[in-house]
Amino acid sequence: MHPVVRVYLSPSHASWSSRQRGLTLIELLVAIAVLVIIATIGLPNFQQFTARNEVAAEVMRIKTALALTRSAAITRRTTATLCPSLDMTHCQISNNAEGDAWRASLAVFEGQGETGDTLLRTFGESRLPSLTYRNDDRPVRYKALGRSGGHNGTFRLCGRLDEGASIIVNNVGRVRVESDRPEC
Repeated sequence: MHPVVRVYLSPSHASWSSRQRGLTLIELLVAIAVLVIIATIGLPNFQQFTARNEVAAEVMRIKTALALTRSAAITRRTTATLCPSLDMTHCQISNNAEGDAWRASLAVFEGQGETGDTLLRTFGESRLPSLTYRNDDRPVRYKALGRSGGHNGTFRLCGRLDEGASIIVNNVGRVRVESDRPEC
């Protein structure tokens, strides 16, 4: 057997145990300064991003509920109703003008949305500060042909940081979205 001989070409190849590891004070201060600058620039943009996403998620929730309600009316050949409901047994629309009624859980009923009507589906509560529909305490009703009960309606979604959208339901029952913030 031959003895093992180690040759070090420079001090940097020596074992790490003999050198100290860590950061100097200047390196640490530079790293903290870079983090503070990134956080200062990024945090407001992130807040605007999350506010936009909250509105977009609410638009999708309402559009999905409207599409399901219309589809149920057409396939079952009867009236289907979309409305807020606290106990999921009937429609409960009150305090709509202040934007609280439609923030509750949404329910899709087969029929007029009265006690005893069949509950088809529910959708969770809204996370937006304000959500109104028509300001007359009416639910959204689709007839057997998919028409929306002879009246237009507009959902006004008001989010944080001046974000918002409008969802318009026309007489034929079609839905369109305007991305401009409505008057809240």
